[in-house]
Amino acid sequence: MPITYHLDRTPSPDEVIDLYRSAGLARPVDDRARIATLYQHANLIASAWDGDTLVGVARSLTGFRWCCYLADLAVRAEYQHQHIGKRLVELTRERVGDESTVMLLSVPTA
Repeated sequence: MPITYHLDRTPSPDEVIDLYRSAGLARPVDDRARIATLYQHANLIASAWDGDTLVGVARSLTGFRWCCYLADLAVRAEYQHQHIGKRLVELTRERVGDESTVMLLSVPTA
């Protein structure tokens, strides 16, 4: 099944936790309420899906006119090296437009 990308689909906290664990992203995955709050307050979420399985996510905070802080970028381990993360960043850039800079800080292992 091909990977589908969405800017209008917010994953559930459980889907996000499962993805973060698979991707090895250091986030508070043992605190479901905290993960839920992170996503409730994000105003730009790009997600990648293989059917009903969340395989990638880019969670951002932005004003759409100056900067966009891409706070989390994660791809499920078995889907890495397929350019899913790159596509999520591209979708984020497209959505915020030319007036905004996307800022992403990554760990050395990313």
